This record gives sequence, structure tokens and C-alpha cells, in this order.
Amino acid sequence: MHIAIESKDGHDVPVLTGTGHAVAEIVTAVHDASIDEGLSRLGILELDRETLEPILIYCAERQCVGHRATCPGCSRRNEIDGSTTFDAFVARHKDIVTEAGGIHLTGSGMQSLKVSTLESLSRTWMGEELWFHARRVLRKLRYGVRATPAAEPNARPSAPSIILVEPQLADNIGMVGRAMANFGLSQLRLVKPRDGWPNEKARIAASGATFIIDEAECFPDFASALGDFNFVLATTARQRDLAKPVLTPEQAVAEMRRRIADGQRCAVVFGRERNGLETSEIANADAIVMAEVDPAFASLNLAQSVLLIAYEWMKQSGSGSLGRVTTYETAIQAGLHNRGFEQASKAELLGFFEHLERELDAMGFLQPVAKRPTMIQNLRSMFTRMAPTQQEVRTLRGIVKALAHGKGPGRKPQ
Repeated sequence: MHIAIESKDGHDVPVLTGTGHAVAEIVTAVHDASIDEGLSRLGILELDRETLEPILIYCAERQCVGHRATCPGCSRRNEIDGSTTFDAFVARHKDIVTEAGGIHLTGSGMQSLKVSTLESLSRTWMGEELWFHARRVLRKLRYGVRATPAAEPNARPSAPSIILVEPQLADNIGMVGRAMANFGLSQLRLVKPRDGWPNEKARIAASGATFIIDEAECFPDFASALGDFNFVLATTARQRDLAKPVLTPEQAVAEMRRRIADGQRCAVVFGRERNGLETSEIANADAIVMAEVDPAFASLNLAQSVLLIAYEWMKQSGSGSLGRVTTYETAIQAGLHNRGFEQASKAELLGFFEHLERELDAMGFLQPVAKRPTMIQNLRSMFTRMAPTQQEVRTLRGIVKALAHGKGPGRKPQ
């Protein structure tokens, strides 16, 4: 199935060839419902999960830019038309009429628009970031749906949520997502991010943890972001005049694990990069979290602050791995890593010692004779302390042999 460009209402629109369905219509259908449900509602012959993917890729990668095409309902259309303000949007229409209240707005355009209320129009006139929706659906198509408390309100919570209050930089949000993904957290909530949401800079900074960014929930105010939690922790580096428990990250995670095991929903709140949380916001939390820092420089980067909690969460869960685990790499344990080689046996070590001592005697190194026993004891103690592997013992014996009998250009003639 291919995408063609057709003219509709004075705009070039990407549509599915032979169907008349705009790309936006398909993306919206599978985004607002489940993928299978959306495909069923569309009822397009030959459109299934396999043929859906290239359509999603087209939208996710914004290939429409190269075709100079836009979809109805997409924010890109207003950008191209120059409707960067609500007044400019109204001016582009012939008239806009509300069904409730009888409000009639006139402009200099050719098209008429009928809306339910002016309030609803003020929220939706900019259009949707359809490319963002396409990326979200594409991830679900490829990797399945992540089980989340938001999607399944009756499911038992398994990890705390992270709440960022009025984050100022989209890059910091992305780095928070990456820190969360490193240590097994996935629920991210945002309260009035300064640069708007969704934001492509956050996805870039997440460096692969885009599933967290794509599924992050955005709230208009602090109270609504906290509404469905039973236990909330607030992070701060400043002392506040509040009678509240103060916990270290270790104690905070232990308390959350206990509560989550009882079925409670927990969250950790982080404030603005510039000045953190307001005291009035911390007043709504059940306890305060403070990390042990240098008192002369206590302020932490936003992502670093989240990482402290996330790392402690993973550490106490016991489900982490030292380094990555892939098809070719298995989990390792702390301590000496022998790269798969067994430690040398005592017989192998003794064979190496005899070989080394024989060659040192031949070179006159173990002199004077009275000190020979002490020198041998020191050599054997040194190499035994190394706890070499079988492969390392073979390497050492090769070195001794090369030094004693090698024919390299650097050797002096005997």
C-alpha cells in the first residue's frame, strides 16, 4: 500500500492510495484506540499491522515535509499557513460559528468552520502533533503495550512514579527519562513544562528511552498530578519550616517498597531546575527526601536527582545487572572477572614456578646462593597473590621462554 498526495480543501494531503483516507485519519484511529480496534473501525481492505507500519513511519519521520503536504488536524498545517496565533487562525477562515452561545467570528478566508464552543476551539485550534502520536503507536506496534498503572487503573502498582514540576528545559526531561530507564522506572508525569509538550528535544536527549517520553503524562497543575497517589515524597536540598519526616534516598525507597507491596501508589516529586519546589508544594507531600551532599554545594542537576532515587530503587529490588545483557553478553557478578577462564590449579602454578626458577638460575639471577630461598619465596608469593587464570599462566610461561630462548631482533648475541 502506497501514499499519494491529493488536493483537498486547498491543501495537498497525504492519503492512502485508492482509499481516500488521509494519513492523519489512520494515525488518529490507531492512536485513540488500540491498534487492532482502530484498524477494525477504519475497515480498509488490506490494511493490517504489517501494512500499517510504513504509514506510521511516514508520519513519524514527517516525510510529508518533503512532499509539501499536510494533514487536517495536524499542527504542521497551521505552521505552514502562518497561523501561529489564535487571531491569525480566525482570520484565515471565512467565519467560525459556535453551536452553543451563537458566537460568530469572521475572517478573510474562504472556509467556514462550525465548533461546539469557543472554549473547546481555543484548546484545539493549534492541531495535534500527529507525528508524535505516530511514533507512540509505532513503538507499540513493534514492542507491544507496556503495562502501566495509568492504562490499567485496577492493576497493582509495581514501582513509583516520577513527577517533574514545571521543568524548564526539554533536554532535562529527556535525561530524566534516560535515568529512569537505566534503573527500571517508567512512569513519568510533568506539571506545566515551560517549553510545552510534547517536545522533540526531550526525545533526543532521552537517547533511546523514548518510550518513557512518549508515554509521559502532562498535567495543568500540581494538585491534579498528585490526585491518585497514596504516598508522595518531595525532594529538596533546602531546609523547610515544616514538621515532616526527612528520609535519605535509601530510607525513602524502602518505605515506598513497603507501601507498594500493600497496594499503594507512590510518587517522588522533583522541582524546577532554578529553585526546586515551593514550600507550599512540599506541604502536600507525606515526607521529604534529602541526599547526603557537600553542604557547601548541595544543589543537584534534575536528572542526577532522579537518578539517585532510581538507582536506589533498582539496588533494593535486586533485579539489576552489572552492565548490559545482550544476546552475546551475559550478566556478571561483582569481583574478579576471569573472562570465562578458570583459575589456575596449584599444579599449573608449581609448573610455572619451576620453569621460571630454572631459567633465572641459568641467567645467574638468583644470587647469592644464601638469598636464593628468600627470593624464590617472594616470587612465588607475588604470583600466587595474583590468582592467575590458566590462560594467564600459559602467557607467563611463554614470556619466560621468549626471554630465555627468543631470537627476536632486540636480543643480544650470546
